[in-house]
Amino acid sequence: MKIGAQKYSIGLVYGLGAIFVLLAISSLVISLILRFSDMTEHALHTAVTMISFFSLFLGGLVGGGKGKKKGWLLGSLTGILYTAIVFLVQYLGYNELFTVKQAIYHACYIVAAAMGGILGVNLFSGRSRET
Repeated sequence: MKIGAQKYSIGLVYGLGAIFVLLAISSLVISLILRFSDMTEHALHTAVTMISFFSLFLGGLVGGGKGKKKGWLLGSLTGILYTAIVFLVQYLGYNELFTVKQAIYHACYIVAAAMGGILGVNLFSGRSRET
């Protein structure tokens, strides 16, 4: 395995790890809110969607920051791997394909992760750009 490929693999693992940790923590918080308040799932739909986008963006940011190069690629791959994992769980566990609405959400998640990857490379690469 080349050094570059190893960096990208580490970036992907860290990015996916960040996504799943953030989503697990936010799921716990949301479930506690639903349990101990009068709120319904429908009332929190917008908040859950925003948390999902933020988690994918941060996952791309972490992946791009660890990979140091090609943030758009690392972020996109992080989003694609996340989407593939969710799809496999849904298909293999529940025997259901993505709906059109879910496919659109996941396409936007991939874009959010790619934007996070681009920003992650630019924030954490340690190189200064000279003009």
